Amino acid sequence: PPIQNNPQVCPYGLYAEQLSGSAFTCPRPTNKRSWLYRILPSVCHKPFKPLEEGHLTHNWDEVEPDPNQLRWKPFEIPKAPQNKLDFVSGLHTLCGAGEPRGRNGIAVHIFACNTSMLDRCLYNSDGDFLIVPQQGKLLITTEFGKMLVEPNEICVIQQGMRFSVEVFGETRGYILEVFGAHFELPDLGPIGANGLANPRDFLVPVAWYEDRQVPGGYTVISKYQGKLFAAQQDFSPFNVVAWHGNYTPYKYHLEKFMVINAVAFDHADPSIFTVLTAKSTRPGVALADFVIFPPRWGVANNTFRPPYYHR
Repeated sequence: PPIQNNPQVCPYGLYAEQLSGSAFTCPRPTNKRSWLYRILPSVCHKPFKPLEEGHLTHNWDEVEPDPNQLRWKPFEIPKAPQNKLDFVSGLHTLCGAGEPRGRNGIAVHIFACNTSMLDRCLYNSDGDFLIVPQQGKLLITTEFGKMLVEPNEICVIQQGMRFSVEVFGETRGYILEVFGAHFELPDLGPIGANGLANPRDFLVPVAWYEDRQVPGGYTVISKYQGKLFAAQQDFSPFNVVAWHGNYTPYKYHLEKFMVINAVAFDHADPSIFTVLTAKSTRPGVALADFVIFPPRWGVANNTFRPPYYHR
């Protein structure tokens, strides 16, 4: 709407709804919100009921701590005729720290699926999902529009945003989840104004909607305090006709990362490969960093080329 975000009568009989990604009183540079103009309010659903979590967990006491270096083999993707798994039912938690109720911590999950989400969507009340497809592409429908995300691309679905994932065969990838913080570009410091991931290369969806009734029931899944809950409604949640704001899902192609690597001696710290960071309350310390090691020129004098050991 012109002039107003929330007029008394919305154009076209739509409903104005604000999605907040921060406290109302956050300073303007960190205040995140978007206005959505939808056919029906998202609150129009039956009560949520607990849903089986499967291999999704935030209980880190299920296994004993292990200080050794760890790695894992690729998770097997089930065959579709034997066991149909969509994005939600194919989630497996690998590791984590902290917990969502205290709004501080992280979790690392993997998804291994073979079928699309049909009349089902998910939203994460606990934090942000950074999704890294490793095999197969994802067509992600969000309240803000659609994103096609392929291997060598990443996408971020921020807290509270409803999304559904369509796949095209056997699909696998990783998820980095952060509680209580949002991903942002790292500070560049002495690097200067340019380098690493540039803001202009991040893409956001354009508005797309469906005015669709679902007599058989549409399932809205909420991840809340580490548990899954499901509610039923009789219409598609992707009924946002228009939106504006600075709180959106987004994607990024990793080939656009500008690597900085030439040294005269020694070896630069791996923090120069940070694509996105989620800051903690302690200055200079990240809750989590998403770092890549892309192809690069390794020009150096008087140095041992492989990186140093680090602990």
